[in-house]
Amino acid sequence: MLPEPGRTRFVAVKTMKHLILAPLRGYTDAVFRNAYQRHFKGVGEAVAPFVTSIKGRRIKPSHLRDLAPADNRAMPVVPQILSNDPDEFLCLANTLCDLGYREINWNLGCPFPMVAKKMRGSGLLPHPDVVDRMLDKVLNGFAGNLSIKTRLGRFSGSEMDHLIPVFNRYPLARVIVHPRTGVQMYAGEVDLVAFDVCLARITHSVVYNGDINDLEMFHSLESRFPSASGWMLGRGLIANPFLPEMIQSGNRLIGNRNQRFEKFHDDLMDSYRRQFSGPGHLLDRMKGFWSYFAAGFPDGRRIVKRIRKVDTLDRYRREVMALFNDQDQWA
Repeated sequence: MLPEPGRTRFVAVKTMKHLILAPLRGYTDAVFRNAYQRHFKGVGEAVAPFVTSIKGRRIKPSHLRDLAPADNRAMPVVPQILSNDPDEFLCLANTLCDLGYREINWNLGCPFPMVAKKMRGSGLLPHPDVVDRMLDKVLNGFAGNLSIKTRLGRFSGSEMDHLIPVFNRYPLARVIVHPRTGVQMYAGEVDLVAFDVCLARITHSVVYNGDINDLEMFHSLESRFPSASGWMLGRGLIANPFLPEMIQSGNRLIGNRNQRFEKFHDDLMDSYRRQFSGPGHLLDRMKGFWSYFAAGFPDGRRIVKRIRKVDTLDRYRREVMALFNDQDQWA
């Protein structure tokens, strides 16, 4: 029916949440990103797992294989660099810029001790003077936009008190905050009070990252932090690939979950099969995913134990086929 003459019809438009796929090394690579986008909706962009800067001015193509533009057309992708050397960072960042990437993310959050002890990732957070010098030199020699992914600190959330003024001095595209310290790794609770402080004091757009594992948690965070510019999903998305669609629709009930997940799994496995040189690598990669996937099925712990025991691809396929045939409903 057309509106009456002289009367304007207003149509309510649902606002999409800005959801970002997190960089999980060994999981959210280009193969996963592309397969995910073929089967699920709701994610607007991805930050790719970090590439490490290297000495010298020559970047080998193999170093950037996961960021080949031809393999990253399914969704917008932001490369991430792990570095503590401004010259090395600039060489790699400008190379990525030449490939067509307009935003580069600096990893200040990696919590793993082998990285942090080398003053990379979260290992830089107790040193705001080093971060300051790095930003000053990088932003005077980089043609693109720079964003940061950080934790609250390496050892204590109080480290952020000294980092925020540094961040605010520079024209950053955005700051992604995981409200844990580096030494926490992924254990313990996220510090929502500290994130509230970051949101209030950081003058750039701030993205929330950490423990968005279900629709209820997202609603709670969105209600508490309405000024957050985006939401990053990592482990929660891998465990439940339907989570972004649930967030966007506000509905827990997504149809044909088992069939859709099975098709995604088979597509993912076939894509990795074409990439890996031997069955052992493929088997290890798929077994790794099940540490997350199993959370979506009843009796997930038993499933993980059974899949971890398989030692051939044929046994793996039989185990997974039996699992899909036996499940009537996603948990």
